Amino acid sequence: MTVLDKTSKQAQKLGPGALVMVVGPSGAGKDTLIYGYRDRCEGDTNIMFARRLITRPADAGSEPHEAVCHEEMSQLIDQGRVALSWPAHGLTYALPECIDDHITKGGIAIANGSRKALAEAVEKYEKLLVVHITAPIHVLAQRLSIRGRETAEDIEQRLRRADLSLPELPHLVEIQNTNDPEVGIDQLEQAITAFMR
Repeated sequence: MTVLDKTSKQAQKLGPGALVMVVGPSGAGKDTLIYGYRDRCEGDTNIMFARRLITRPADAGSEPHEAVCHEEMSQLIDQGRVALSWPAHGLTYALPECIDDHITKGGIAIANGSRKALAEAVEKYEKLLVVHITAPIHVLAQRLSIRGRETAEDIEQRLRRADLSLPELPHLVEIQNTNDPEVGIDQLEQAITAFMR
């Protein structure tokens, strides 16, 4: 790749705003910290919190999201009408294209993302902060067991087999979410504030 090619590719990255992608294993408390920070940002029009599109019914007892069928999701992805998308647990997840409009206008978009979408995000966005929310495996297992879908032992074994590592990234902050949620929310806020200086 020539210097000109590299410059052209860099110029195509989306900016001047930023995407903050919050990632981490199930049970880490991503939604808790995101929603807590959202409450602190109420009224700040420069910050957008993405509402994900998921091929799962809206009343499935999970996060508030836009429910779409598999066929509709495939069409949106094929037509380039989502910002990012990735498969997980037999479902397809996507971030709405409105976050790209917000970022293009200089805003900050915050989204619950996935490690599976990081490579695409790095290529696409000029400013990308990845916040990795995590906790020890036994804590994750305990939190997941409260959901009642699997036994604590089954969950812990699954987590031990899972690859919870992250690739090398330009801007990565890790938060061990084992304390009071307010501590994690403080850390998330501090990471975003430092990144945007």
